[in-house]
Amino acid sequence: MLVEDLMTHNVEACGPDASLAEAAAVMWRRDCGVVPVVGEGGRPVGVITDRDICMALATRRAYASDVRVSEVMSRDVATCLHVDDVREALEVMREHQFNRLPVVNGEGRLVGILSVGDVVRRTRKGKGKRRVSRKDTLATLRAIRRPRAGEGSAAEDDEEDDEATVEEEAGGDAA
Repeated sequence: MLVEDLMTHNVEACGPDASLAEAAAVMWRRDCGVVPVVGEGGRPVGVITDRDICMALATRRAYASDVRVSEVMSRDVATCLHVDDVREALEVMREHQFNRLPVVNGEGRLVGILSVGDVVRRTRKGKGKRRVSRKDTLATLRAIRRPRAGEGSAAEDDEEDDEATVEEEAGGDAA
């Protein structure tokens, strides 16, 4: 299955010079928690989340209209192509521990966004071109939720439990 089959197509972005108030307005209008930040030519240069906005305003004495997106956005942006296989996109999400990926076309311009939620809605038991396997989806969720370096947890124990759950749900076949 291709990313373009699952992604949200009509995505609203903002520029790095937009204010946090403007980014929050996009989130409100679009009922979302992340806005891609695009530079010249509509190419992603970062993302800003509702958490980024909240933390920035909680730690400064400033109005949302006075703080620029570029001051608080995540610059560690990974993307995928609209023609990529969903499994490739899931691998990028796992590697970077991202819940969402901006989707670009061959010229690198933003054309959509793919979320874990988009993938979960299409996750099915079995195999086929129109399915995303439970195993791939669960592996991605597990990787995204894994504590980042230095935070410590019992994640390895949870991983064994998760694998058993996947096999049980798949009827002994973890695909």
